[in-house]
Amino acid sequence: MKLAILPGDGIGPEIVAQAVKVLKALNLNMTMTEAPIGGAGYEASGDPLPDATLQLALDSDAVLLGAVGDWKYDKLERHLRPERGLLRIRKALNLFANLRPALLYPELAGASTLKPEVVSGLDIMIVRELTGDIYFGQPRGISTLPNGEREGINTMRYCESEIRRIGRVAFDIAMKRRQPGQKAKVCSVDKANVLETTELWRQVMIELSAEYPEVELSHMYVDNAAMQLIRAPKQFDVMVTGNIFGDILSDEASMLTGSIGMLPSASLDENNKGMYEPSHGSAPDIAGKNIANPLATILSAAMMLRYTFNDESNALRIENAVKKALAQGYRTADIATDGCKQVGCSEMGDAVVAAL
Repeated sequence: MKLAILPGDGIGPEIVAQAVKVLKALNLNMTMTEAPIGGAGYEASGDPLPDATLQLALDSDAVLLGAVGDWKYDKLERHLRPERGLLRIRKALNLFANLRPALLYPELAGASTLKPEVVSGLDIMIVRELTGDIYFGQPRGISTLPNGEREGINTMRYCESEIRRIGRVAFDIAMKRRQPGQKAKVCSVDKANVLETTELWRQVMIELSAEYPEVELSHMYVDNAAMQLIRAPKQFDVMVTGNIFGDILSDEASMLTGSIGMLPSASLDENNKGMYEPSHGSAPDIAGKNIANPLATILSAAMMLRYTFNDESNALRIENAVKKALAQGYRTADIATDGCKQVGCSEMGDAVVAAL
């Protein structure tokens, strides 16, 4: 197993180091090679995605990423900013399916801003299409009209094949998540009453659902979905949506769990090669202070073992070790409550290793 390690910026190196520590504790037959991306890539070679980094990612079986971005790069030309490197590597690896679970651990029910009875037992999987939509559609840009006024343009677009392949991912995951005696559920989120792009999205999802009679398909407008995630989040099992809606809804869902620092993510191609990263950003304001929460990155490593390497047993070992560390009272600052053992980033990594 060949793994590309891309720590990135801000707290990225700190949290990735803890995930690497956990992976090494499993004694897997895995080679790990590190390379810069984002601001670190720009500092190394003047490019947020250096050629050597991209080649390493292409040659590896999976990529473990920290986070990219720092305020000090905001004045760079757009194509040189750290986030452009992230978009480019997703595109180059054809990582079209983003999986973001929102799972609430019982020990953290009090950390959510919602009442425990609303979020207790929460377990949602948000499937977001990652390489299309308004983030990549052409034409795009800022231009000056004949009257001298500036105009910004972005294009929302999806073709049928893009919708169908992300729909299959969602339906397949729903089938695997189905509990005995229960019907698998997929909620497709769109804005079909206003946007023709998502009118096509809904049509294709309905057509695809005929191939999955065991799955109950529902539809919800994105504004209602945003409200329902706060009002009654446990009504959802698998949610599938486009790039921009998924970006927003998955961040909203993450806060139901108490901290975005708890949530992993996977971005997969058609062969389940993937890039795995925490759902949160680079948090440059706390970088180097050893206070970041590494659990989302550690859990991303578990997703990597499950989805790319089909190693369910070791994925469960990591997830159970995280649960044990939480049950023992270990907390980083973002999830700390009275009576817990507040620890730093590296100490939380040590606690998970000890729990393996």
